[in-house]
Amino acid sequence: MIIKTFPLGLIGTNAYLLIDEETKEAIVIDLGGDFGVIQKELEKYGAVLKYILNTHGHFDHILGEREAQKIADVPVYVHEQDKYLVENLPKQLARFGFAENYESPENIRTFTESDTFKLGSHEIKVIHTPGHTPGSCCFLIGSSLFSGDTLFYTSVGRTDFEGGSFAQISNSIKEKLFKLDDSIDVYPGHDAKTTIGYEKKYNCYFGSENNLY
Repeated sequence: MIIKTFPLGLIGTNAYLLIDEETKEAIVIDLGGDFGVIQKELEKYGAVLKYILNTHGHFDHILGEREAQKIADVPVYVHEQDKYLVENLPKQLARFGFAENYESPENIRTFTESDTFKLGSHEIKVIHTPGHTPGSCCFLIGSSLFSGDTLFYTSVGRTDFEGGSFAQISNSIKEKLFKLDDSIDVYPGHDAKTTIGYEKKYNCYFGSENNLY
């Protein structure tokens, strides 16, 4: 499987393009900016976009999704508890003080933790990790975890927004993500890639080096 990372949008959100090399099926996780960049990669590999997955519904993770739909006519998926955020993208932008004009995605479909997705022969497991938002999720594909704004390199997502909870995000990380194998690669919503093992040892909130985990 090919994994491409594109920091996009107003605050440099990581959009991930995943391509199954055999079937040439592709998905995007968190399309937070210009779809044109993604489209060029799809053309380069002769791949076809199948759908868009969202780790959560904050504006910076969904900005480019309506643009993508106008070109590729694909559904957008988000956890059922964050659908209201995706539906209200313009209100989110106004609330955070941005004057940019973006349309909310259409054809919004929801999922829960019991659902799975497919990309070619690869199974995508949903891990519900509330705390950053009520519907925050991570996606586990083989040895790769797409953690959105739940787990970052040596840090965690903010919990001071509406619907956030530090108690919830702490539980999500300790009881779900840190139960995964140490070798799992973590692809976060912002900044650098890391691993589960590294975060268990060095994360400033939970790392064993800080005697907190």
